[in-house]
Amino acid sequence: MKIAIVEDDINMRKSLEIAMGSYKEFEVVTFKNAVDALKKLDESFDLVITDINMPKMDGIEFVKELNGRFEVIIMTGNATLSRAIESIQLGVKDFLLKPFDIDTLVAAIQREATVQKLKKSVKSTKKKHKNDFLGTSEALQKVLSIADKAAKTDASILLLGESGVGKEVFASYIHKNSPRSKKPFIAINMAALPDNLIESELFGFEKGAFTDATEAKAGQFELANGGTLFLDEIAEMPYGVQAKLLRALQEKEIRRLGSSKAVKIDIRVISATNANLHDKIEKGEFREDLYYRLNTIPLHIPPLRKRRDEILQIAKAICKENCSKYAFDEKSFSKEAQSELLDYNWPGNIRELISVVERAVILSETQEIQKDELFLDVRK
Repeated sequence: MKIAIVEDDINMRKSLEIAMGSYKEFEVVTFKNAVDALKKLDESFDLVITDINMPKMDGIEFVKELNGRFEVIIMTGNATLSRAIESIQLGVKDFLLKPFDIDTLVAAIQREATVQKLKKSVKSTKKKHKNDFLGTSEALQKVLSIADKAAKTDASILLLGESGVGKEVFASYIHKNSPRSKKPFIAINMAALPDNLIESELFGFEKGAFTDATEAKAGQFELANGGTLFLDEIAEMPYGVQAKLLRALQEKEIRRLGSSKAVKIDIRVISATNANLHDKIEKGEFREDLYYRLNTIPLHIPPLRKRRDEILQIAKAICKENCSKYAFDEKSFSKEAQSELLDYNWPGNIRELISVVERAVILSETQEIQKDELFLDVRK
């Protein structure tokens, strides 16, 4: 940890330099005044320790000049309450009264080191989760910004967008960046289940609840307890099950099929659809009250054709990933192939792009993928 000590008293400055020198985890650089420190401080420093009463520029003015670039610990021999309050308002982490022993200072530094380590860990985790998305277009970043804010809450989120835009990726991203991140994330696709199995899959059942129920089974609501339940293709949920889902969300409890016992649940629900729910509501196929319960925060994920500035970026990432997957030498796209990728309308969005690029990587004869190896003319 690199530390700057700003102290005008030469004896105090030297004493701190010698005492801190015995700690191998600290790299200490001293300055006799704030003006000199401001000229030399750069991103390599982790912490600034400064006196308040100094010539040329006092410690409070110095902290103002730093403008939040560094974490600061203040030391002083004649503190006043007003100055202590002012320093705290400026974001100073600790306020040490002289004289203090070296152990007190080291404890304050170690506290700050722990905080910085945690911040770096969180930042690294967020960066890792951002990498779930291969594209970085402005349209995508706007949606991600809303997703980041929504993730910190327990509000229900409705993901809207065409098939293949990455709704499950968004749902997973929101979960990973939420307070529920260490709890289960369970995804269930309504369109993939027969209507007669959806209720038992969601809510579970007791032994003997129906002919094939030879033993009790917990539903996805119970399995996701404490975490996030992602209901994909929510528009395909049978109308009768919608009422039971609404009640579960309102009452925060469910009942297994064949049971009268209520089971308390604590989950966050994220749902998704590529259908027009307003049309479904008008046709009597989707409950309006459920729609408003699920739609606290709507997220409209733009289709790939409205994110053209990231098509090549995503395609190249998929190409690299598949070359590694199949142990091929690295491949690239010819200029004609790149133009073809940009001109195509991508009705299947990212899912279709993944399929097209993987096939091209497998079938291409050379290290440069050609336009006709994309087979996009056939798709057009």
